[in-house]
Amino acid sequence: MARFVLRRVLQSAVVLLGVTLVVFLLLQLVPGDPVRVALGTRFDPQTYEALRARAGLDQPLPVQYASYLGHALTGDLGVSFRTGQPVSRIVLERLPATLSLAVTAVVFALLVAFPLGIVAAVRSGSAVDHAARVFSQFGVSVPDFWMGIMGILLFAGVLGWLPPSGYVALTDDPGRWATHVALPAVTVGLVTASILTRFIRSSVLEVLSADYVRTAEAKGLRNRVVILRHVLRNALIPVVTVVAVQLASLLGGVIVIEVLFAWPGIGRLTFDAVQARDYPVLQGAVLLVAALFLLVNLLVDILYARLDPRITVK
Repeated sequence: MARFVLRRVLQSAVVLLGVTLVVFLLLQLVPGDPVRVALGTRFDPQTYEALRARAGLDQPLPVQYASYLGHALTGDLGVSFRTGQPVSRIVLERLPATLSLAVTAVVFALLVAFPLGIVAAVRSGSAVDHAARVFSQFGVSVPDFWMGIMGILLFAGVLGWLPPSGYVALTDDPGRWATHVALPAVTVGLVTASILTRFIRSSVLEVLSADYVRTAEAKGLRNRVVILRHVLRNALIPVVTVVAVQLASLLGGVIVIEVLFAWPGIGRLTFDAVQARDYPVLQGAVLLVAALFLLVNLLVDILYARLDPRITVK
């Protein structure tokens, strides 16, 4: 196990290196001068040249990339062109907001998708199955920003039950945090739940047709025992991958939802950095998202071995 983890960590380091190179090169193609944008109406030629030299933008591209990489290895991701604050601090300050939204949305999605997908598979062709497929198709087809706007109009505008936007940290006030996270989490969770419902239904249907399930039923085991002991454990293995991908995607920040609900997460940070041409912040946000993806994938590989003894990690 230790050797497997070490090998994956080394592979992840290579991937992160590739991410930094690709992002650095792509940012060079973005039109506009980030220092000029940061100065705005305070533009002065001497200040402009000083800021460019301070940011290292007056150096050749290979030197700029080598300098950025060397500092990144020590945890220094540079400073923001817009605020002058360290990028690492800015990104880490936004992470709790995205983390709370992502985890809440995935928990909501699982609470909806698991019972709905399992019942739809067990009662294939029934009214529940048709309703599950309609729900899944609706969630995949309808844009999440539209559902978010409808949620704001109904629950914040008409009913007045929930605030339309804003953020309160969980550690500051759990009650207010819950009221603020409800709308964005449900909006994102409905899309995730629709994807998981379809996948869980297909996975359970595939396992239900397996020989060992028919053998268990022929032995006279109760249907509940067959579902819990023989079907779910085997059906969960491919579902774990989908859940992990959805969670990793949400940890990367749901840009549209975070902007719509004024949620100060990684997605909103990325959006603001693109608008302001704040390249160091944008690079730091992308690097964090890539690291989170790799971490989630590593945890999923280890979890596979727990779910299925036939899978080994070496």
